[in-house]
Formats: sequence, structure tokens, C-alpha cells
Amino acid sequence: MPPTSILDLAPICLGSDASAALRNTLDLAQHAEGWGYRRFWLAEHHNMPGIASAATSVVIGHVAGGTKTIRVGAGGVMLPNHSPLVIAEQFGTLAALFPGRIELGLGRAPGTDGLTARALRRDEGRGADTFPEDVLELQRYFKPVQPGQRIRAVPGAGLEVPLWLLGSSLYSAQLAAALGLPFAFASHFAPDLLRPAVEIYRARFQPSPQLAQPYVMLGLNVFAAETDAEARRLFTSVQQAFVTLRRGEPGPLPPPVDTMEGRWSAAEKATAEHALTYSLVGSAETVRRGIAQFVEREEPDDIMATAMIFDHLARLRSFEILAEIGRDLEAQRPASISFER
Repeated sequence: MPPTSILDLAPICLGSDASAALRNTLDLAQHAEGWGYRRFWLAEHHNMPGIASAATSVVIGHVAGGTKTIRVGAGGVMLPNHSPLVIAEQFGTLAALFPGRIELGLGRAPGTDGLTARALRRDEGRGADTFPEDVLELQRYFKPVQPGQRIRAVPGAGLEVPLWLLGSSLYSAQLAAALGLPFAFASHFAPDLLRPAVEIYRARFQPSPQLAQPYVMLGLNVFAAETDAEARRLFTSVQQAFVTLRRGEPGPLPPPVDTMEGRWSAAEKATAEHALTYSLVGSAETVRRGIAQFVEREEPDDIMATAMIFDHLARLRSFEILAEIGRDLEAQRPASISFER
């Protein structure tokens, strides 16, 4: 089985608050470190009542400071919202505090609605259209200072913070290939272009100082529990959240329900089921079969698992089951085969 990582959105649950969400995020990261997960990433979203990771670099510092060895990073920072210099300084500071453990995944979307994107007050002339130039500018800030360089990131210069490109489109795949960067595809909510994007990325990949050969991470929703029925019940929280988001009514993560009947229209059900195509929901045995099939079919170099589960203990147990599955599958594979890159 490929290395497995965790994407956390620091979910704010109905009836709770951001403080509890951030405590739970750290607790999950500490458990993930003990269970052997490769990395723990947090994502930038704005004006979302159910997500507490808007100030992504701050939360990364919170998690890195409370753990010891696991890699911590952004999955991702939405670069059009920020000055590349500011991001270089933020992640340069994190890398100086936690050497060798900080990663920076970059996204091209705003991570919010248009009105909120304008409220973020980035120059509207430098948005998604300048994303490639912004990535290159950010890379320069992480390189050693050159003679005559008048603007530098302090901290940041010379730290070579590992960059990833994130995306759900062919555009991001082509840019990651051209720049020789690892590529993370958001298949956990955007399944349509997974295969063509990965094919284009691997076919067009150009080696870079950071990466000698293509490296693909794929997003996957994993809701594991003691029984299939309990896992399906846990999954209803994210189904409800998806529907309310599409209705333009985002809110805190709702508790699970026994059935989704009457809570969505036929069209909403079809849209949600399609968007959540890459979801494994069930007992350990059900998830084990699903993981094996997913790895054989899609051939990821890394899996980024995520689970918006209302009950924190149930969320911990879900990721614990996934870690147990990973250890079992790893023990079963031939020693001559390596998923490491």
C-alpha cells in the first residue's frame, strides 16, 4: 500500500466551536503520528462556518508544535489570495521552527465564494490568471539569496520548503508536470478528470531539483467503523454538508442521521453521490477491499485520506482502522515492490 496521509479541515461541529475544532485537530494529528501516517495537511477555506482552518499557516504551527515527527503542511494554501512573499515568510518561519517537517501545497482556486474572495483584498488583477508566475516567484524566495537580490524572504531564503501543486483539472496537472513538482489531485470531491489529469502529469513530467520523477497523491474519503451500517451513518454528516453547501447555505458539520431520505432531492442526491465517488464507507473489511481496488486501479504514489466525521472519537477510530489496514496490506506485499519515491 502506498504511504497514507491525512487531510483535515478542522471541522466545526454543530453545537461546538472553533476552539474545540482546533483541539480535536491537534489530537488527531498526535494520534496520526503514532499510527504511522506520512503527513498531516490542512486546507485554506474562508467564510465557511464548518471549517476552522482559514488561517492555515497558524493552524500548521499549532499542529507542528504539538507533534514531533509527522510532516505538516498545507493542502493547500490558495495562492491567488496572497502575496507570494507573505507565504514565503510564513512557511519560511514554519520551516525554521520545524526543520524538515513543513510542506506547502498550492491551490489556484480562492477557497471561497467571489464576494469573500474580494474581501480578502488581494489585487484583483493578480488572481488565478497569474498563478504560474506566482508559483515561480514563491520558488525564488525559497532559494538561496543571489547577489544583488533586493527582496528576500526572512525567514525563507535558502530553506527549500517542498512545494506541491494541488488541483482538480488538467491545467494544474500540466503546470505541475512542467515545473517538476509533486501533484495532488482532489479526487475526494472532484472525480471527473482524475485519470486524464494523472496521465497528462506523468506523460509530460519534467525532472526538477525538487523531484526526479512524477509523484501523484490522490484524495480519498474514508469513513470506517465497526460495521458497514455505522460507517454509512457517519457518512451522512458529509452528505448533509455537501447538500447545504450546494444550496448556498453552508453551516457547521451536522450530526449523522439514520437516513438521508427527505433531506435531499433526487437531483441533489445524484450530484452528491457523483462528487463523492471516491469514498470508502464501511467496516474494516469493506474498506480494505476498497483500498486494494483503488490502489490497483489508480496506482497512486500516496493517498490523502479525509473524513468529516461529527463525533471526534468516531473520527479517530476511522483513521485508526485505516492505519491498521495499511499495516496489514504493507505486510502482505512482496518485499521487492516499493511504493516509495
